[in-house]
Amino acid sequence: MERYRLPARPHWRERVVEQGLVYPTTRDERGVERPYWYEEACYVLTADEVDLLEAATERLHGMCLEAARFLATGAMGNLGLPVGALRRAGQSLASNPPSLYGRFDLRYDGQGPPKLLEYNADTPTGLVESSVAQWYWLEDTHPDSDQWNSLHERLILAWQKMAPRLAPAPVHFAHHQDETSGEEEMTVGYLRDTAEQAGLRTAALTIGDIGWDRDLLCFVDLDNAPMRTVFKLYPWELMLAEEFGRYVEAVPQGPQSTTWLEPLWKVLLSNKALLAVLWQLYPNDELLLPAYLDQPGPLTEWVAKPLHGREGDNIRIHADGVREEHGGDYGAEGWCYQQWAPLPEFDGNKAVLGCWVVDGLAAGLGIRESDGWVTDDYARFVPHLMTSGRPSEAVRRAWLADAGADVQDEPYGAGVQDAPYDPERRTR
Repeated sequence: MERYRLPARPHWRERVVEQGLVYPTTRDERGVERPYWYEEACYVLTADEVDLLEAATERLHGMCLEAARFLATGAMGNLGLPVGALRRAGQSLASNPPSLYGRFDLRYDGQGPPKLLEYNADTPTGLVESSVAQWYWLEDTHPDSDQWNSLHERLILAWQKMAPRLAPAPVHFAHHQDETSGEEEMTVGYLRDTAEQAGLRTAALTIGDIGWDRDLLCFVDLDNAPMRTVFKLYPWELMLAEEFGRYVEAVPQGPQSTTWLEPLWKVLLSNKALLAVLWQLYPNDELLLPAYLDQPGPLTEWVAKPLHGREGDNIRIHADGVREEHGGDYGAEGWCYQQWAPLPEFDGNKAVLGCWVVDGLAAGLGIRESDGWVTDDYARFVPHLMTSGRPSEAVRRAWLADAGADVQDEPYGAGVQDAPYDPERRTR
């Protein structure tokens, strides 16, 4: 794994915005614009490194499912969740509802096994840049090279596989109306696009538009029609803490019930207590870092993570030569202490690998890098490529067959090239 500098494409900003990445830059607290999409560099991985990351991602996902069952018992406490939440999460897990995707954040420098930093299993973002923007970047700059990026194809396959389990009604896609960068709206819009390409009917609205019919005991849309399937980019721990959340359990199983994506049990995996449970269930596993709930235990160097924390908020680092404490509104719910494992540095840039899971299968890679030790709102997304060339049509067909696809005569990557995400679909 190496990092190379290279010139950015002319009009790169217009290019990525057209592809749905409407947040190519961000502004810091002083109002200074900083790059989010950054293509003056790229990361290069070998096929062996990608194979290693794929295997690690899928094994970690399986381990996390076992950890979720343990967390649902309450053996590690209430995880900072409302009364009754663990019981409901356990019921959700036992019923095996559909689940779409998640993202592991791993520490990896090309030497030795990757290490799990956390699992964004409930509301992971970074999807548009990982699936679409960096694929177009590859097409423009290295058209003969490969990329670990089957996200688009796997998402469509996952929707097709899920379809028989969903009600014959539109799938509603909801983002939070107060998020202003466009990241959530475009992430939800892209997922809606993949569902439509899979043949599903869809509808769009905001979290604030979701209603509750007290007579029918069901969630309804703006037309007061029952919402049978809802993808919502809104954390379960927040939803359950609101009055709105208590209605999730009130919906009787039957013709008016709602299938939620991600399902309620994902609240167990998005909690940082997962890291401590994994270490308890799989001590000394090569993919894990030692982690403990509520206190550092035997750790002398550690990173304290709030159980519900996001985007690096309230992270505390206690290590030789490093003392950091980040602000935020988390921490009252409890803490997990994970062994300090400094991020690998490439020319001073500290990188985190986001390895995607779709329908339980490893599906792609998105790399973020930062100037500091904590990957926060000011991190940069940097595209990647592989040293190997594009797979042959025969290899591609074999892969699709293994994934259960109905193989069509389309070129490799056709899901992105021939039917790209149309940002206007979000308003339709």
